[in-house]
Amino acid sequence: MTRSETLQQYYSLHSRIYDATRWSFLFGRGRLLREVALRFSPARILEIGCGTGVNLLRLGRLFPRAQLTGIDTSAAMLGIARRKLRAFGDRVELREGYYSAPLGVSPAPELVCFSYCLSMIHPGLDEAIAAATADLAPGGSIAVVDFHGSRHRWFRAWMQANHVRMEEHLLPVLRSRFDADLASVGTAYGGLWQYFYFLGRLSKDTTPDPSAQGTRAWPRDPRSQTSPAI
Repeated sequence: MTRSETLQQYYSLHSRIYDATRWSFLFGRGRLLREVALRFSPARILEIGCGTGVNLLRLGRLFPRAQLTGIDTSAAMLGIARRKLRAFGDRVELREGYYSAPLGVSPAPELVCFSYCLSMIHPGLDEAIAAATADLAPGGSIAVVDFHGSRHRWFRAWMQANHVRMEEHLLPVLRSRFDADLASVGTAYGGLWQYFYFLGRLSKDTTPDPSAQGTRAWPRDPRSQTSPAI
């Protein structure tokens, strides 16, 4: 079975319980969008890996005049998203497929979002980030929340078995491609794993800066220790 077929099968099953269960470990989605709203007023938004439409629904409410585009590999997840977003009418466009090349949305989006998506793109991470860079309008921004890492080898192995790579590899890549407005790491469940937020703008210098590879410490959010900050 190919990776595409494996993921289709996985999400065909999980789509039925996705919204009811993922609140317990997809930390920070709501907070990321609130941080976006404090900084930007995008008129056109693209979400990669939009899933069941949770983030697009929030974005549509935060930015009631914005045009929203979402792409996901799972037809089952998109079916739920279409029902959830029906009230937004023609403000929303949903596409099925992998994000391995620019979509060429016109007019170009001013914000591209990845929520717990990039850690599942392996191989293909460089292509996805390059596509986002190409799709963004001049002066556009990227917003990312995702798994960061874990000091527990067994947990990293278990997440890998569920298609998630947790090797603290994403933030250095993002910081090398974008000028960071926010780059923060938080902890979940007493340090079982870490997750991160990143907000950035297209970098004028495409050459990675070795001095920018680290991340600053982020005060622990009490909500992420007891209940998810979604």
